[in-house]
Amino acid sequence: MRGIWRWTRGPRAFAAWTLGLTISAVSVIGAQPTIDWVAFPPAAASASQIDYRIGALDKLDITVFQVKDLTIEKLQVDAGGQILLPLVGSVIAKGKTTTELSSEIARRLAERYLQSPQVSVTVEESVSQKVSVEGAVNEAGVFELKGRTSLLEAVARAKGVSKNANPHKVTIIRTIDGVTHSATFDLAAIGAGHARNPEIVGNDVVIVDGSQTKNTWRGLIEAMPALYWLQFL
Repeated sequence: MRGIWRWTRGPRAFAAWTLGLTISAVSVIGAQPTIDWVAFPPAAASASQIDYRIGALDKLDITVFQVKDLTIEKLQVDAGGQILLPLVGSVIAKGKTTTELSSEIARRLAERYLQSPQVSVTVEESVSQKVSVEGAVNEAGVFELKGRTSLLEAVARAKGVSKNANPHKVTIIRTIDGVTHSATFDLAAIGAGHARNPEIVGNDVVIVDGSQTKNTWRGLIEAMPALYWLQFL
């Protein structure tokens, strides 16, 4: 039987939102479904679909096509969120996506100096946004995000899951507008290409479940609101 099931869990029931996602089918083993995609509330879903936003002290690579003197590598955003560029002067980088910053630099160059300049901005190193990876991993810790980062990449930064890990139960904890949410994913299914690989955003906490995972983590996760969207065969 095919259908879409949705429910919420936590201390308060949350309404199900339509996210417009294409949800692929998953298998059912006995009566227990395999989670294919777990969605955060819309604010988080939107955040995960947009580009990384530059923060103070991030390092940027800025390239102006065919203008070598205006190409700069590892330009650090200052504590106030600004960068200083030849001809352009001071530009606010903090809070902008790389696309937005590229457009701003190109606009300023086009005003006085270049005709139809092509500008590319990439994040070489991010020190303003981090992800914590905990639980049954080989090297738990706090890691810097370098541009857009997936759940698989975040776990890889922690040297992968440990021997006692349960790869079918990996939780992302995220705070949205002061409310902490959790969503649980099947890392094994993601690695096999059978499920979506969610994006990590700054200040997320990733917890890989395992036999030695602290009960305090499990209790905390259970107390958080979460929204599940599943499709069955």
